[in-house]
Amino acid sequence: MEVKLLRHTPEPEKTVAMSARLCYSPVGAAQLEETMSDEQAAKLVRKLVEMGHFSTLEHVTFTFAIEGVSRVLTHQLVRHRIASYSQQSQRYVKEHDFETIMPPTISSRPEAKAKFEQLMADIQARYNEFTDEFGIPAEDARYVLPNAAETKIVATFNVRSLMNFFSLRCCNRAQWEIRQLAEKMLAECKKAAPVLFENAGPTCVSEGICREGAMSCGRLDAILAAKQKQQ
Repeated sequence: MEVKLLRHTPEPEKTVAMSARLCYSPVGAAQLEETMSDEQAAKLVRKLVEMGHFSTLEHVTFTFAIEGVSRVLTHQLVRHRIASYSQQSQRYVKEHDFETIMPPTISSRPEAKAKFEQLMADIQARYNEFTDEFGIPAEDARYVLPNAAETKIVATFNVRSLMNFFSLRCCNRAQWEIRQLAEKMLAECKKAAPVLFENAGPTCVSEGICREGAMSCGRLDAILAAKQKQQ
């Protein structure tokens, strides 16, 4: 899996802070931007996140290039509706030698791994037969392709939507592949905007609560225990 942060709104934290300050200021955004220091912006951003005032976070966007993931993952990813996506098309890009994503639970079992690889090879052979020998267009031949087929996608989120994404998909209860993606995306965001994302992650980290009930992974208990030791 490869995740690259392609673009983001310049000075994301100052943009959020300036947008929030504008709501209560008699002067314009341009003047506020000129007079606001990085320290002031950081302080205000922390306050906004702590209070849950997320509307100004929508002014900042992050665009990611994502490769080496399965169609299983992207089917889950696009359920996050407040985002924009551009995905490699199986209609126009022929999959004559498609790569596959193998779950660890299969790759760790030699017999299961061998059966998985044979099945993927059989699917590849049928796909190539349909397109090359029968002349079936790729848009129809793709119906035999598996969810395991590797794909590429560009995704753009605003920060508010990213916070929601991280709260759900960084959780240990999330499916392993999209959790790995979320963790990589969060790492990139923290490099670009460390104050904005310093407490981003699953709700046990961001809010100090767990909504999984009896299915909780126990991370929150470990966090609370660590805080008690520090005290």
